[in-house]
Amino acid sequence: MKQGIHPEYKVATVVCACGNRFETMATQDEVHIEICGTCHPFYTGKQRLVDTAGRVDRFKKKYEKAAS
Repeated sequence: MKQGIHPEYKVATVVCACGNRFETMATQDEVHIEICGTCHPFYTGKQRLVDTAGRVDRFKKKYEKAAS
């Protein structure tokens, strides 16, 4: 590997939208995520919709017209 071209790898805090925080290694000081292992439906057994920029609403509107 070439010297001086790689970012520094350090301890980072991961912050989830549910409020969970944990530490890992990354090139950033803090990483923000939407779903973690504490709130993910696969691990909790509960369904949860994560709406990114209104995609769920647009999908419902689009196919609501087709269903009727």
